[in-house]
Amino acid sequence: MEAELLGPAEELVGKDVLEIGAGAAQCSRWLAGQGARPVALDLSHRQLQHSLRIDEGRVPLVQADAGALPFLDGSFDLACSAYGALPFVADPARVLREVRRVLRPGGRFVFSVTHPVRWAFPDEPGPEGLTVTASYFDRTPYVEQDDEGRAVYVEHHRTLGDRVRDVVTSGLRLVDVVEPEWPAWNTQEWGGWSPLRGNLIPGTAIFVCERD
Repeated sequence: MEAELLGPAEELVGKDVLEIGAGAAQCSRWLAGQGARPVALDLSHRQLQHSLRIDEGRVPLVQADAGALPFLDGSFDLACSAYGALPFVADPARVLREVRRVLRPGGRFVFSVTHPVRWAFPDEPGPEGLTVTASYFDRTPYVEQDDEGRAVYVEHHRTLGDRVRDVVTSGLRLVDVVEPEWPAWNTQEWGGWSPLRGNLIPGTAIFVCERD
């Protein structure tokens, strides 16, 4: 938000913005606070219900597959996704093509994913999380299963090059790839992350794309 990758805050006023893989629509609420007109889309009914409880429906919510967006061509000025949808689909290029379709000419799409290099390291905040234990090039998805063997969580690994190719082949133009550094003010550990790891290994990759 501070980086203004969607554009300066004052230019968001009146813009139609689609948040993809919105979860509880945190980003959409922030966008609405800047004067934009966001729509929050997620496949999960439960996640969207969280948003409904938080803001009582002030942000429009749509339950749909990101690979088949239920909007007309050229419906949005901007689109964004914060760790949503793209890591969890086997064909991210399909999602990107759909985003391009619903963007207006000159529209911008900004999405973030877990930085691909993280897949080579254990998800540990201490020194043990600094040693490569897996191949960066192994694209085997991470899968969690329930007691009956059904997949309840699937995350797909794509290399940095894969992500770039997905963007380019979708017809979007890649404007920038941002790898945020660990902020000096953040001294906390969260999950597998800590200042120790964050100062040495990027945790996030942000792709800034535009439709010509």
